[in-house]
Amino acid sequence: MTIDGREDLEGLRRAGRVAARCLARMGEALDPGMTTAELDLVGREYMEAHGARSAPEFCYDFPAATCISVNEEVAHGIAGERRIEAGDLVHVDVSLELDGYFSDTGAAYPVPPVNEVRRRMISATRRALREAMRQARHGRRLRNIGRAIEETATKTGFGLIRNLGSHGIGRSLHEEPKFVPGFDDPNDERFLHDGMVLTIEPFLTNGREQAKTAKDGWTLLNKPGTTTVQFEHTIVVTRKKPLVMTLP
Repeated sequence: MTIDGREDLEGLRRAGRVAARCLARMGEALDPGMTTAELDLVGREYMEAHGARSAPEFCYDFPAATCISVNEEVAHGIAGERRIEAGDLVHVDVSLELDGYFSDTGAAYPVPPVNEVRRRMISATRRALREAMRQARHGRRLRNIGRAIEETATKTGFGLIRNLGSHGIGRSLHEEPKFVPGFDDPNDERFLHDGMVLTIEPFLTNGREQAKTAKDGWTLLNKPGTTTVQFEHTIVVTRKKPLVMTLP
């Protein structure tokens, strides 16, 4: 989507604010001993209370309101009876639709005690997101986003999940550009332009660089015992720094 005036921008801001606050509410509610289904219910109730609906349910018949992925689960985890335990790493991805506009955000929540590798990877992934957003300016190549993520991962000693990336968003959950790699692709000749709406979501890992689909057909997995960290914002590209839609 490319925004067409103030109405689009305000619609995206409203959706992004609800998504960000829903994510924060789920992060606050997360507690050892609860099931991922109970955590998902927190997100569902927040969305419904604010007039929003789950984008993965609406668009793809996903069997939960949010995506909750624990430990070896990289993304698209289905909420269920799995209990969150001390020492887990829980990824929450909230994507929703509000008044015809879509927004997508996510974060990793470490449950204490947190080991040093996870601490460093969380810090590195936050940094990768910041560096990637700095590249999201009108006239620059789309590949600069992935380059910034890859350079950060390399400097901090981590790898990347290469079959997951960012994407366009706005009037639907996934729009053009359909796949924005989280690494530098020298063959990608696309450019960023003013008003373009997209997510930026780096995935850093110390496991394999290709996530595999679980038997449930949704959950993406890495090797047991490895860590993957993801943070995500929805942004609007401008001629200066991008406008972040998913702020509370």
